[in-house]
Amino acid sequence: MRVTDTSDLWWKTAVIYCVDVETFYDSDGDGVGDLRGLADRIDYLAELGVTCLWLMPFYPTPSRDDGYDVVDFYGVDRRLGDHGQLVEVIRTAKDRGLRVIADLVINHTSDQHPWFKAARRSTTNDHRDFYVWRSDPPPDTSGQVVFPDKEDSIWAKDDRTGEWYLHHFYSYQPDLNTAHREVRDELARVMGFWTQLGLDGFRVDAVPFFVDDVESKGGSADHPEVPADPHQHLRDLRAFLNRRKGDAILLGEVNIPPEDQRKYFGGDEGNELHMMFDFLAMQTFYLSMAREDVSPLVRALRSRPRIHPLCQWATFVRNHDELTLDKLSQEERQEVFDAFGPEPEMQIYGRGLKRRLPPMLGGDPRRVRMAYSLLFSLPGTPTIFYGEEIGMGEDLEAEGRMAVRTPMQWTDGLNGGFSTARPGRLVSRPTPGGYGPQHVNAAQQRRDPDSLWTFMHALIRAYRQCPELGWGEMELLEQPYRQVLAHVSRWDDAAVLTVHNLGAEPVSVDLVLPDADVRLVDLLADGQEQTDEGGRVSLALQGYGYRWLRVHPRGSARLP
Repeated sequence: MRVTDTSDLWWKTAVIYCVDVETFYDSDGDGVGDLRGLADRIDYLAELGVTCLWLMPFYPTPSRDDGYDVVDFYGVDRRLGDHGQLVEVIRTAKDRGLRVIADLVINHTSDQHPWFKAARRSTTNDHRDFYVWRSDPPPDTSGQVVFPDKEDSIWAKDDRTGEWYLHHFYSYQPDLNTAHREVRDELARVMGFWTQLGLDGFRVDAVPFFVDDVESKGGSADHPEVPADPHQHLRDLRAFLNRRKGDAILLGEVNIPPEDQRKYFGGDEGNELHMMFDFLAMQTFYLSMAREDVSPLVRALRSRPRIHPLCQWATFVRNHDELTLDKLSQEERQEVFDAFGPEPEMQIYGRGLKRRLPPMLGGDPRRVRMAYSLLFSLPGTPTIFYGEEIGMGEDLEAEGRMAVRTPMQWTDGLNGGFSTARPGRLVSRPTPGGYGPQHVNAAQQRRDPDSLWTFMHALIRAYRQCPELGWGEMELLEQPYRQVLAHVSRWDDAAVLTVHNLGAEPVSVDLVLPDADVRLVDLLADGQEQTDEGGRVSLALQGYGYRWLRVHPRGSARLP
């Protein structure tokens, strides 16, 4: 591969930034963030170094599930703006060098969607088969619900027709019958519409629910259209998308065990998802932090299946949902709870946390920076949630996942600079307490050379200078400390060494590299090291310390 290939497969070295439009910036003072406000903040994202903007749902919605209950896949919610303003966001972002992707919610709709309203009028309606119905009473499915505090079954009875419809999420979000050809055609048409308006791809919501759930979505006499291979839908979506726009991507929300991950990329063909979130690495990241032992994270990284060169992992430490720990054992999950969310109000669904990273780490700036340094050094494409760059906290009094979707904190003024509306009119209140806007905001941090924002800016710049992290092979280096992760990422004749200390005590780490007599040039600070003729080097790390070092052979023309 050549460095010029990185512009073709741009997603392998991107920095993705997730935004909830309604909580980012309110331009008209009505208390709700909007597209005009987002456009005003594109330069902020470009200055930070972001290369891809991910928009959470902006479609018309009753907003019972923060926009994921969609009533029109082709529309823009009037509270946020209109199509013209969305196009201005996309055009401005591209002018500043950012790609734009958006959530594609194809597992379900709102029960207020015209399709479902039509489907429940009668059992013979033309839209009836757009959803999944059963005429006989369902068995106990309480163990399959996604939100056990709100639902006790994945089937809900429709009183008008007397039949039950499938919903893996809330009962007001009926599942689409993606085995139905007309539904598939309509979903492809939705992708075509938004790519025509300039989107560069989609973050695909809840992928396993519309791919793997063949038993509940058909296969009976009532639903004979289930394809022999349920993954054919993903292959068809990718083929359609790349016919319409060759460099557009599908980034999948796929939280499944390692042995099943490869098939969602398309196996040897690499023809399904372009990217997939690495949920297992995220969960073991927190277990390793709690134990100050890198072993769980190392096992997760080693369990990653080998994927096609055209595919990529998306890494993260926080997203817009609950911080799920469902792939950990009950004992491991309790360790993370004890370390980072010991109070019941910090936990959610019995399987996760409703907290952001800085409060979980007690606000220790050394540990917070080490965590983000480790994130960006892992093989893959880093994804950050709005406000992470300044260290925002959460509102534990907010319900469920809304705890981490508080308004962006721009200044220390009224409403954190998010809106000029009266506080009672805001879509949600600003983060209270010590992580509120008076203490944590972008305006102050952008001018502070020692702030988290400045560190994140430098970290993003370093990551973008290291295509090895997105394209290369990772080699874990042997060393005696369980709290230290040392790995080299290689790509062609280039290599980067990253070392992280998850422990509070300083250590001196002796490493042996296959590269003898080379300079190791610091990428996040001034300084350099030298390996001896045997490739040995000793690196000093402070408590929660980290180093990024470019492996620079003598006579190399590459910039160190």
